Amino acid sequence: MVSLGDVERVVAGLPGTEEVARYGRQSWAVGGKAYAWVRPFSKADLKRFGDEVPPEGPILALSVEDLAEKEAVLAARAGDGFFTIPHFNGYAAVLVQLDKVSESVLEEALLDAWLVHAPAEVAKAHLKQS
Repeated sequence: MVSLGDVERVVAGLPGTEEVARYGRQSWAVGGKAYAWVRPFSKADLKRFGDEVPPEGPILALSVEDLAEKEAVLAARAGDGFFTIPHFNGYAAVLVQLDKVSESVLEEALLDAWLVHAPAEVAKAHLKQS
């Protein structure tokens, strides 16, 4: 179980990351593109859940490489608090329920999301250091 503070700590270690406001929400970008952002449910999202109880706690959205990667992440990490909603259909991003994810999984997921948009030379240098 992690918090937004853990997210902030991890992204602070990813080169070129800057905190930005995206739709008035806390987001993190590299190379001018957001790779992680706080994503509370809208009224429309909540309506779509119907009688099903929506995931609770802070929700983080993370970029993934493409729709195939999205499906792979969802299949591999469904029990770890990763999910999607209809609003994200056809969009290369997943949602993460922070209350259900471990710190190591969060770190890996944030690195993967960062790699989607990080400039190649910055990513290569960072991975070499790690």
